[in-house]
Amino acid sequence: MIKKITREDALHLFPVRPPDANKGSFGRVLVVAGSRTMCGAGFLCAKSALLAGAGLVFWALPKSMQPAFAAALPEVITLPLAETEEGYLAAEAFDELQSFCADRKPSVAVIGPGMGKSPLLSRLLTELDLPQIVDADALNFMAAENGIVWPHNTPVIYTPHPGEMARLLKTDIARDEKARLSQVRELARQTGGVCLLKGAGTLVCAEEELSAVWQNTTGGPALAKAGSGDVLSGMIAGLWAQLGAQNGFNLQSALSAALCGVYAHGLAGDLAAQTRTDYGVLAGDTALHIPAAIKEILN
Repeated sequence: MIKKITREDALHLFPVRPPDANKGSFGRVLVVAGSRTMCGAGFLCAKSALLAGAGLVFWALPKSMQPAFAAALPEVITLPLAETEEGYLAAEAFDELQSFCADRKPSVAVIGPGMGKSPLLSRLLTELDLPQIVDADALNFMAAENGIVWPHNTPVIYTPHPGEMARLLKTDIARDEKARLSQVRELARQTGGVCLLKGAGTLVCAEEELSAVWQNTTGGPALAKAGSGDVLSGMIAGLWAQLGAQNGFNLQSALSAALCGVYAHGLAGDLAAQTRTDYGVLAGDTALHIPAAIKEILN
């Protein structure tokens, strides 16, 4: 069964913002992202988490990147970590990251955007005890490891595009809707998490209810641009931080965050395209339209 995600669905699921709240009321997002040649992925992700409403956002990034990006995004708390000669986050950075988490207590983590072949990925996916959004290079690492590092101890949202999904499942890229439905259900079954299959009409499926798959009704060709997935992961994280703080970090709040995130992300792209056209929208433009998309959902 396919369910269409509507504005009414997103409105019903969207996190509440009580007038007497403080930043601690809306959760803390940890973004582990970036490498020397893919600096912008973490920037887009962290910024989008803030724009989606997270109370605090932390960004763990290679130390050589930190001065420039701390200045470019002053609202985010940056954690400069050890890197390899190639500019990837190093495996030995994990202990410092663990100490940071013990001190700052993030609610949810985004792992993978722009991390390339970082040796840190293995430890993040097997040892980091946080609810996670697993994206981009974290998915590619998992595919290379043949699924042996599926996180199971905490709720997880997986966000593959068609190529990443095919690598994860060791199959061909889905070419029709039947194959897309089969793949998103199979990944949810194997991982026990909430799974997306991005693309036109992004699909969302949770392991708890494999028969029901949600299909997004917003978004278009404007989002077919590098960086759009980083914005989406940040939005989902920001929404999950809020929903989890209010209702607990479980698969239900994960599913709600995923549904709200894909709908609002698509809508932000649609709004950006109204002035910049489908050709000219950059991922950063989509991020800047997040507040307008949320306003349209709530009003």
